[in-house]
Amino acid sequence: MNYQLKLEEILNNIEGTPTLLLHACCAPCSSYVLEYLSKYFNITILYYNPNIYPKEEYNRRLEELQNFLPKRNYMHEVKLVIDDYNPDDYDLAIQGLEELGEKSKRCYACYKLRLERACKYAKEHHFDYFTTTLSISPYKISSWINEIGEELEKEYHINYLYADFKKKNGYKRSLELSKEFNLYRQDYCGCKYSKEHN
Repeated sequence: MNYQLKLEEILNNIEGTPTLLLHACCAPCSSYVLEYLSKYFNITILYYNPNIYPKEEYNRRLEELQNFLPKRNYMHEVKLVIDDYNPDDYDLAIQGLEELGEKSKRCYACYKLRLERACKYAKEHHFDYFTTTLSISPYKISSWINEIGEELEKEYHINYLYADFKKKNGYKRSLELSKEFNLYRQDYCGCKYSKEHN
């Protein structure tokens, strides 16, 4: 399925300014996604990433996101919610999959952990939509992300915003914005396993 076309279809039919809970992993991945979506939605970012290792790296990515947001003038205010950092959540989610490589079932479990947290938060706080910045990365499997989103949409009865943000030069634009704002771009996905295999 072409998820970017599905996104454009949703955006073309939006009325008013719905609310969107956007799970975000870092400032570089958020940069283009916010630029693209902020004209359509009132966006709240959820920073929930218990997979990021070590704690210093988690803090660095969070601080970069906090510093970046005020530098942009979005059509609608963008809020930031910082969730708890509990690496045990991640360890439990990927139990038994630790030895698998990148783009494996271990990554699928990680996507699901973070997307489900975003979905539950969006449902509890009455957002119109939820989604994640994860699909902007060429190292993430967008079909898995969107399949998980679709399952959660059905289970929790809240709209999932389908997307493949790397398409239509989205990833390229994120690189441009990272350079323009001198954003810290990490050299590994985030977990200790991706760091070891970097």
